[in-house]
Amino acid sequence: MKKTILPLACLLAFSSASVAQTEAPKVKKERKHSPFDHSYQPMKINLNPEGTKFIRFITWHQQWISVTQNNQGTLDSDGQPQRYAFDVGIRRSRFLVHAQISPRFLIVSHFGINNQSFINGGVGAVSNYAGVNTTLSNGGKRPQLYIHDAWTEFAVVPGYLHLGTGLHYWNGVSRLASQSTLNFMTLDAPIHNWYNIEATDQFARQLGIYAKGQIGRLDYRLAVNKPFAFGVSKNTVNTAIANYVINEKLAFQGYLNWMFWDKENNTLPFFVGSYLGKKKVLNVGAGFYAHPGATASRPTPLDSVQTYTQQNYGVDLFMDMPLGKKKNMSLNLYSSFTYHNYGPDFLRNLGILNTHPAVQSVAVNPNTSWAGGGNSQPTLGTGFIWYTQFGFQLPRLKNGNAFMPYAVLTLKNFERLGGRTTAQIDAGLNYHINDHNAKITLQYSTRPTYKSVGGSPVYNGWRYELILQTHIFL
Repeated sequence: MKKTILPLACLLAFSSASVAQTEAPKVKKERKHSPFDHSYQPMKINLNPEGTKFIRFITWHQQWISVTQNNQGTLDSDGQPQRYAFDVGIRRSRFLVHAQISPRFLIVSHFGINNQSFINGGVGAVSNYAGVNTTLSNGGKRPQLYIHDAWTEFAVVPGYLHLGTGLHYWNGVSRLASQSTLNFMTLDAPIHNWYNIEATDQFARQLGIYAKGQIGRLDYRLAVNKPFAFGVSKNTVNTAIANYVINEKLAFQGYLNWMFWDKENNTLPFFVGSYLGKKKVLNVGAGFYAHPGATASRPTPLDSVQTYTQQNYGVDLFMDMPLGKKKNMSLNLYSSFTYHNYGPDFLRNLGILNTHPAVQSVAVNPNTSWAGGGNSQPTLGTGFIWYTQFGFQLPRLKNGNAFMPYAVLTLKNFERLGGRTTAQIDAGLNYHINDHNAKITLQYSTRPTYKSVGGSPVYNGWRYELILQTHIFL
């Protein structure tokens, strides 16, 4: 275990020591302390002298180095029991272009990859060795580059009513459902905020029509979507536990947000995670998502199939404000309560950048994880989730850099797990070298584990994960 933690400790120490001599952008009075200047002009092409017509380019990478205490019974890639795993992976690699070539219309294109590891994301290939063709699995090599956002928007009443169509991210339920991945206050999103993730959506996006705008201090977004066909045929359902079934019914979603202090920009759908003291924001929001016929179950073999409307509701509060006379500190608080109904006993186990999903059989190991191997855990299901995060940016250093410790508490209560409420804790530290443009984050996370007893999940203690992330965006 010491051997796996050592690379993380060394990397964090090296990074802190090396960047401590640099400065943050636009801290002009401190530039004399360092020969480096981090400030830059955004990658933007102005199409008129005023700069109101433009093409903007954004690119970013988020790299993870992790030590995971695997779930019970996890097997490595060679089929051997593995208690701990050390991994390096690409959490996100993205490129976004948006163009405002008229005050009345906008176009957005966003593509990239997610979650590439040494085993995830590869394609098969045919190799000829000693005259024999062999199909090889290329592990994590050559991941698929795919579209995240592709939508066009027209300003019907500029500022008040904008309509758009395409593969979009104007989501309902909560602020985190449309969270920007460029400026998390924490290491990452909690994942349960994307209530359809990689099921009836394409990485939190669906095809549809949306309306958005701001009326005074009310910010709103509403959408009618055609969810992706996902699941099994309704006629093949044979369990009392609800499962996704293929259907062509429309889904409806929306999110209303009241801005008490500073107003936020809504040109793009991406909500900011932390302004680092550059704005004073206090918002209260509420949202919903409904998809009729999304899931189905068969209570007994003799019963007919019953279908259910997927329903997700949420309320949340977001506060981000500067502190101190010089306003070089900041406070961040976000809390949400979401209720989810996917049908009876519905539950999804997910693991982010999970490189070891295989587990031993229950016959070999009675403590084998019911949720799967690696870092997999119950993430979404019928029940409720209460999520709260708190962060405090400490006074900036002389060079303009800043540390921001934070803590997260997540309470989950899923019907499938017997109504037991489980608590998860995350604790982390951001090192802002150039605000969100360049930062290093170290986070310690816990998760509950379950074993199977008579086919039902039973709580079986907790496991942890330690992740170091390097993040740069331009």
